[in-house]
Amino acid sequence: LLEKLPDLLWVKVGLELFVSCGPYILQDLRDQGKKIFLDLKFHDIPNTVAKACYQAAKTGANLISIHSCAGSKALKMANQAAIEGALEMKIPPPKLLAVTVLTSWGTNSFKREMMTKHNLENRVNHLADLAFSSGIGGCVCSPHEVEALRNFYPESFELVTPGIRSIGAEIDDQARIMSPSKAIKLGATRLVVGRAITKAADPLIAFEKIYKDICN
Repeated sequence: LLEKLPDLLWVKVGLELFVSCGPYILQDLRDQGKKIFLDLKFHDIPNTVAKACYQAAKTGANLISIHSCAGSKALKMANQAAIEGALEMKIPPPKLLAVTVLTSWGTNSFKREMMTKHNLENRVNHLADLAFSSGIGGCVCSPHEVEALRNFYPESFELVTPGIRSIGAEIDDQARIMSPSKAIKLGATRLVVGRAITKAADPLIAFEKIYKDICN
């Protein structure tokens, strides 16, 4: 895929690739000059999350995801541990991103299956605030929530949005989606684009189409 997309700079390494290839894939990508979003969504007790982020930071990953619902103690410990891991390797520390609510959740299914009276948007706002107040560098949210969050948080607090699809594209298992250009206009810092490119008959054409949509 990287051979087909020579202009690609950022690569997201998620659970499937990491479990399949292990941490060695990260060094391979770094050797190719790629920037890495290590999207493993750490969620455990504070000590375990912190130790995981410490090790993840040592790989040279630029962005690392962690679930905001792990709680403020876990978020703060993870952030400090990531800094310490990077310092040990004498490399720049990564930026941690706190996942709010996965983009596969819809409003009705979220309330029903999570057995909560709080609506999805309120939960996103609460978890984003938890991340910001804990010193985390940004959060992962759907493009449907990005405008409200950007109006509240400074540009330094990154808003990373999955669920990006070109107009007319298959939505797969995503529930809260948006076009690339609209997500950027509403305040997204970065866009996560996966299957819209990787499953395309011609990944390069799909890549260029999304790039043009952003530029327009």
